[in-house]
Amino acid sequence: MDEPITLPFESFWNWLISHPDCILRAGTPEMVLYDDEDLHWIFAAESRETLLVQALRGKRPMGELFLEPESISYVQGAAGDREGEFLFELVTETENDRYTAYFFVMVHGYDVQESPHAPTRVH
Repeated sequence: MDEPITLPFESFWNWLISHPDCILRAGTPEMVLYDDEDLHWIFAAESRETLLVQALRGKRPMGELFLEPESISYVQGAAGDREGEFLFELVTETENDRYTAYFFVMVHGYDVQESPHAPTRVH
């Protein structure tokens, strides 16, 4: 992923849930969840308005992130600051403001060749 890309949130989410082992960190401007060798990532829906991302050690939650998909206008993806990192910013736009509400840093970029309708575990 050399050039920045813009995606609808739904396409990004479908891709993300098929790549849980590729997440290096995830968060908001106020908090960050870091991956570790003995953690795994779980995705769920708390309700129609709230999605959940959890970092678990065994069955014990080590951290969680609640996303409000209705507030996400689009996802912007680009190479990260460090080599081998790819940053996906989930952007919220209002009439007067635009800001990154959530982010995911991955070990690889978004592959537009993958089918967003058939998520499979890749890594």
